[in-house]
Amino acid sequence: QLRLVESGGGLVQAGGSLRLSCAASGRTSSSYTMSWFRQAPGKEREFVGGISWSDGRTYSVPSVKGRFTISRDNGKNTVYLQMNSLKPEDTAVYYCAAKLRSLRTYIGDYDSWGQGTQVTVSA
Repeated sequence: QLRLVESGGGLVQAGGSLRLSCAASGRTSSSYTMSWFRQAPGKEREFVGGISWSDGRTYSVPSVKGRFTISRDNGKNTVYLQMNSLKPEDTAVYYCAAKLRSLRTYIGDYDSWGQGTQVTVSA
């Protein structure tokens, strides 16, 4: 397992931008997939998007595609979630998670989790 620490959340107006960071430590490896999930009040945690450490290939859900971008800095063992054109419905606690090998959207496949960072988008 990895230790994951998120940062960068906050309060922003609709249409604004935020960049979340997820710093990984421990037994880091290019075999990992790093993903972002979010959980809005009263809702289940949902997959947002992920990136493969090895080749940088990404996948994002349709609701954020074109607005959110996932990237990585291998030298810093850090993954980023750049969020643009934010909407009130993007309000949630955002979690970074890691799993070995292939990128998957199923929450149960991930065995390393950060503590979460709150993102609040006002109308």
